[in-house]
Amino acid sequence: MEFVSHYECTLCHKQLDKDSQQLTCPSCGESGILDVCYDYEAVKQQFTKKSLKENPDPTMWRYQPLMSVAKRDFSDTLRVGGTPLYRSKGLSKKFGLEKLYLKDEGLNPTASLKDRASAVAVMKAIEAGISTISCSSTGNAASSLAGNAARMGLKTVIFVPKRAPKGKLAQLLIYGSTVISVDGDYGDTFKLSKEAIDRYKWYNRNAAINPHMVEGKKTVAFEIAEQLDFDVPDWVVVSVGDGCTIAGVYKGFYDLLQIGFIDKIPKLLAVQATGCAPLHQAFHTGKPFEA
Repeated sequence: MEFVSHYECTLCHKQLDKDSQQLTCPSCGESGILDVCYDYEAVKQQFTKKSLKENPDPTMWRYQPLMSVAKRDFSDTLRVGGTPLYRSKGLSKKFGLEKLYLKDEGLNPTASLKDRASAVAVMKAIEAGISTISCSSTGNAASSLAGNAARMGLKTVIFVPKRAPKGKLAQLLIYGSTVISVDGDYGDTFKLSKEAIDRYKWYNRNAAINPHMVEGKKTVAFEIAEQLDFDVPDWVVVSVGDGCTIAGVYKGFYDLLQIGFIDKIPKLLAVQATGCAPLHQAFHTGKPFEA
């Protein structure tokens, strides 16, 4: 957090102080997603390839100078990050590629990349002195938040649509979450969660609102680059829901480019399910689209 310079609205480019507790732009409302901006020149002075190589911490917190969390001892948190990058010779041969790598995020504590965002959410809640964190989710984000929050002694209130898998609900309950099942679709679930968060002043982990979730997810790009000795791939393929993960992947490579660790940003390929592809629809039509 010491190298964060300010927040900037991605729509109107209004700048907010780095100590602001706003999650979205006060002028643009919920559409005004904020970007966490860094003093890259200051980062360069303390965060180098040499210092990174000498850092014994194998988790995502090894990249703390380029994250929006305060410096602290992270040894009491779940071990998030440091997941393996496998070279797949079989798939490379099948698709006619020279090299193809697979990043195994299933080895995170709750078995998904969402742990990277949730770990940051927990730290930001602690920094703000908030003891309850909430989100709406159909699965991985919810279980991720529940697990990471439980480790640090925080309460969670999770809003899920009725169609949420029973296995995921069981996982939430095991972690001690308060689970609220909403009779409606994900949009209804998200709306209700936001109303409750605003009313009870809980910490908001919803990725579509909270800019710090991108800051957690971008660590996967840091790891990919470091595991390839900063010779980044030509393409990175990312499964996409609301776009937070692919935004994080881009932001991670962008950060590394700014501090001179890499010389290019890979091209990104977003993949969405046919049954729910709002970003694909918006990208190819040039028009806003809601799922």
